[in-house]
Amino acid sequence: MSIKSVAELRSVLGEPHPITASKKTSVLTHEAIDFIARAPLVIMTTVSSDYGLDASPKGDAPGFVQVVDEQTILVPDRAGNKLADGHLNVLQTGQVGLIFLVPNARETLRVSGRATLTVEPSLLESCAARGKPAVLITQVSIEKCFFHCGKALIRSDLWTPETWDAPTSVSFGKLLAKANGGDDQLAAAIDQSIADDYAHNL
Repeated sequence: MSIKSVAELRSVLGEPHPITASKKTSVLTHEAIDFIARAPLVIMTTVSSDYGLDASPKGDAPGFVQVVDEQTILVPDRAGNKLADGHLNVLQTGQVGLIFLVPNARETLRVSGRATLTVEPSLLESCAARGKPAVLITQVSIEKCFFHCGKALIRSDLWTPETWDAPTSVSFGKLLAKANGGDDQLAAAIDQSIADDYAHNL
């Protein structure tokens, strides 16, 4: 049976405790600023004007997302695949949601707000890494911020090494060769190109 109303949803989930609801703020708290400074990974979600959704991981050394003040953060972009799905969405709606992750921390930080794209040279340089300025910056004006409880990460065993599979990687070469009518030789060439990109173009 599909849920089609708020009343039906609440009949399943119940109502949030008033104290739980009070954890949401319209600014970054001191605890949130500290968490962002320790986070090497953030998932950025965006939406287009026709409600197309995108979620993209952004990662670098802890603190790569810069806090300008309690209502402004800068998310730098490095060299990538140039698809720019999320950036195109930002240009259309300016809506963005972020989930920050810190290794071995069960809780995550959720932030949402309005986003703009900038290539202001001083900001690109302030977000430099490995001797290279950022290519682009998504500047986020905070509208909502709160910590998410750790149940999802506890259930997933995300930070429990003994539950991990052996290291694996996706063969983009095989995927792209298949999609473009290529052979194993093309697949190997693509995989080698990506390996070189990982090694020399972070």
